[in-house]
Amino acid sequence: MLIIPEYGRHIQKMVDHAISIDDKEERCKVAKSIISVMGNLNPHLRDVPDFQHKLWDQLFIISDFKLDVDSPYEKPSREELQEHPKSLSYPQNFPKYRFYGNNIKRMIDIANSWEDGDMKEGLVLTIANHMKKCFLNWNKDTVVDSVIFNHLFELSDGKINLKGSDEVLLDTMTILKNKKSYGTKKNYKAKKTTSNNNNRPRKRY
Repeated sequence: MLIIPEYGRHIQKMVDHAISIDDKEERCKVAKSIISVMGNLNPHLRDVPDFQHKLWDQLFIISDFKLDVDSPYEKPSREELQEHPKSLSYPQNFPKYRFYGNNIKRMIDIANSWEDGDMKEGLVLTIANHMKKCFLNWNKDTVVDSVIFNHLFELSDGKINLKGSDEVLLDTMTILKNKKSYGTKKNYKAKKTTSNNNNRPRKRY
């Protein structure tokens, strides 16, 4: 049975032979030779950090942890490899307006931490315009600025209040036009390239 099939049956036989050697010094020499062969089978991984460490770990795994040799690295244990990884603690955020995403809330929190001034006003307007863009991506219709201002007020816990202000966000048509024009430019370049290729002068004989 091949424990790591990628190395093939010959490597497995070499490892089994190393296990059967009684003399430890000879066994260590054979193990180093096997490591060299395993490295030659994976030349594309030579630049990977801890490449040699990985090879020695794989050697012990192939031997089913029965190979008793001196390793330049700490020997892995069966229990360590069979241990289930710990569950990642994903952020459990359940925003009321999911279409804005969690990043908007982080941006709003950063804006709240800034001192009042031109820099903060610019950041708040940038956030509001991005919220409008997110809303249109989700709704694909239209939205008045007052709705965005109300949402911004709510998400900032009342600390950012643009309700009743004279601020004007980017209009819906501009936002939608920018999205379309980006795709159009790509298509235009592709068409232009095709057109140039088709209009090359033909050789005459």
